[in-house]
Amino acid sequence: MNAQTELHLLAGPSGALEVAIDRPEAPASGCAVIAHPHPLHGGTLTNKVVQTLARAAVLAGLKAVRFNFRGVGRSEGVYDEGRGELGDLMAVVQAEAPEGPLVLAGFSFGGFVVSHAVQQLHARGRDLSRVVLVGPAASRFNLAPLPEELHARTLVVHGELDDTVPLSAVMDWARPQVLPVTVVPGGGHFFHGQLPLLRELVWRHLRS
Repeated sequence: MNAQTELHLLAGPSGALEVAIDRPEAPASGCAVIAHPHPLHGGTLTNKVVQTLARAAVLAGLKAVRFNFRGVGRSEGVYDEGRGELGDLMAVVQAEAPEGPLVLAGFSFGGFVVSHAVQQLHARGRDLSRVVLVGPAASRFNLAPLPEELHARTLVVHGELDDTVPLSAVMDWARPQVLPVTVVPGGGHFFHGQLPLLRELVWRHLRS
């Protein structure tokens, strides 16, 4: 993302995981772990939406941790339909944010994985300061419902004209939970031309 981005490998459940870390200028107030889109459809930690989430986190004073799921980039292993990828995410949280304020954010397939991580971490008693789901892949995967007590800390953003994950699918997931969804008018799945707006929305949520 910039010259100060730290790249390294950490131990995951299926071998090494590639991690990219960006830090704010002042001491970080917490950590945001960010999950990328579908590994079999070009999703990586360098995805523009993922980078936008990292920028918003850094601007909000957080350490931003992006990582490649198994089988992507220098991460070892093979795609596992979300099961192993959940293990990857949990390993990154354990390595980079074992305690202290934690934000989980995910885009598309990454949002699906994050929903299940939120459920697991909450059940274990880990406090989550914020959750961000952007274009969560509700039409393609079984998103986990979010604990009711985390709804006020959760931002769900979706493009009105998303033709990869229809807005109606996200509304069908959110409706039984009465979980608000922020809709970007005219927005597509990758928010082309609207990334500054997305960054602003996420930054506001993280700063609130």
